[in-house]
Amino acid sequence: MLHVKQELLAGLRQALDGLLPGSGQQVVFESPKVAAHGDLAITAAMQLAKALKKNPRELGEQLRAALLALPTYQTWVQDIEIAGPGFINLRLKPSAKQQVVREVLSAKARFGFQTQTATAIATVSATAQGQIESTTRKCVLVEFVSANPTGPLHVGHGRQAALGDAICNLLETQGLDVFREFYYNDAGVQIDTLAKSTQLRALGFKPGDECWPTDPDNPASKAFYNGEYIADIAADFLAKKTVTADDRSFTASGDVNDLNGIRQFAVAYLRHEQDLDLKAFDVKFDNYYLESSLYSDGKVADAVARLQAAGKTYEQDGALWLKSTDYGDDKDRVMRKSDGTFTYFVPDVAYHIAKWQRGFAQVVNIQGGDHHGTISRVRAGLQAANVGIPEGYPDYVLHTMVRVMRGGEEVKISKRAGSYVTLRDLIEWTSKDAVRFFLLSRKPDTEYTFDVDLAVTKNNDNPVYYVQYAHARICSVLVNSFGSAKDLTHSMEERSQLLSKALEGLVSADLSALDSAPAQTLMMLLAKYPDMLSAAAQDFAPHDVTFYLRELAAAYHSYYDAERILVDDPQVRQARLALVAATAQVLHNGLALLGVSAPQSM
Repeated sequence: MLHVKQELLAGLRQALDGLLPGSGQQVVFESPKVAAHGDLAITAAMQLAKALKKNPRELGEQLRAALLALPTYQTWVQDIEIAGPGFINLRLKPSAKQQVVREVLSAKARFGFQTQTATAIATVSATAQGQIESTTRKCVLVEFVSANPTGPLHVGHGRQAALGDAICNLLETQGLDVFREFYYNDAGVQIDTLAKSTQLRALGFKPGDECWPTDPDNPASKAFYNGEYIADIAADFLAKKTVTADDRSFTASGDVNDLNGIRQFAVAYLRHEQDLDLKAFDVKFDNYYLESSLYSDGKVADAVARLQAAGKTYEQDGALWLKSTDYGDDKDRVMRKSDGTFTYFVPDVAYHIAKWQRGFAQVVNIQGGDHHGTISRVRAGLQAANVGIPEGYPDYVLHTMVRVMRGGEEVKISKRAGSYVTLRDLIEWTSKDAVRFFLLSRKPDTEYTFDVDLAVTKNNDNPVYYVQYAHARICSVLVNSFGSAKDLTHSMEERSQLLSKALEGLVSADLSALDSAPAQTLMMLLAKYPDMLSAAAQDFAPHDVTFYLRELAAAYHSYYDAERILVDDPQVRQARLALVAATAQVLHNGLALLGVSAPQSM
């Protein structure tokens, strides 16, 4: 139905330009709030009434007559009604709605994808730190997870990983090249804490010993990591093992006095562990950027020098301050403390200058809600640096933490991590699919409680099961179109072969039999998929995809209950098989965007 809407939109613009030259350029179709009112809505009559000095309803009647005179509208539109003060509602012919079935079956996995029309910026040509070369395609850098290499990934990191990967997938549907980056905070106090905690374990001490306070009310307890994973690192260090992470391999010396060696081994060990967590979650990155490289490559020093040269800093109380109030911040911010160390937002400024210089004119950062206070500081620093970065750079998607419930009680502690539930815990308790879908099923800034018991339930209350079951149910119908419904013993390979066989010829099937109300409702919902993708990508809102998939699954189940698919009439049978096959394809596509599988049987 995409080409039908495009043809109708072109006709609408022509009719509007006939009433008021230039008025049709920005017009769009809207969806009626009540389905019974029609399939497409136009509000242009009310918007142009003042300029044309006419009554909106009278103008609506004039526009209606102009549209009905167009051949395109005669082909695809059943009726045009004027409602209220001047709303124009279009009712499409069944033949118009049927076009979406053919479009889905033709485009398959790329249904709803847009071609890029944005101004040329860049395309990915990976180098050591993700440098890109200018060409004719726009490239967006999305930074997500970016966990400190000081422990296993927790559930909050899991929410961020699911969000980041899904947002990347959504942006790709809009014709953008997307570059996935993980920023490793491998410098600072937390790394010292990791090294010292591992050294104490190697020396035979443990949490709760006199030298290792664990009482949260004791400020000294914050200087240690208590999880059992620290003991594992210490044991492997003493055994002089070699650990390999994404960009390094390190062999332990086994010397408990080698604090720097312990530090390097522990970081490599935990980076490897996080790699395993991400692999279990099926999340991949194009580049891992090290915070330490910002210092070793002189990027932090260069950023500070730029800010000083621009006259945007001053010295006070032995510290260096940024005039961030010049850029809307509520107060100026310390950049370099009196002890000579930088505050945490300074390397962030240097990092984003590097992103800009690498050619990324659009950057999306996905971070926890606790980073909210740094947004104004980073943006102020980027403006003050005067390197051509536009206001509002970068974009941010902030998410809240996740509560985990199991057996009716909140789970707060993991033996492995010591103080939080890990992502791997959640995957092992449920499944990768459940964790992905659940963590994406709410707006990122909405508090979310992950119900482990619900995630393993096999009924309609479990949203991911409900959507996957709709896909599997359609696959079974397609398989059974070539065999007995009682034959449930097909191997996966046999089912795939039967599915392929069932899909043959459906793209050219006669769809005229799809004229019932349930069939038209399902087709109109399929037709909304491309616009839903565009809106979700623009708003960085993968939760919209989960809402749509649940609605589509419900619409299919309703259609299945309303009309028998495997009827004797071959024309009706093929038409209905084509419709449900298109529905399965869109369910598969939407789940894939979320990183969730679409099983053929359940």
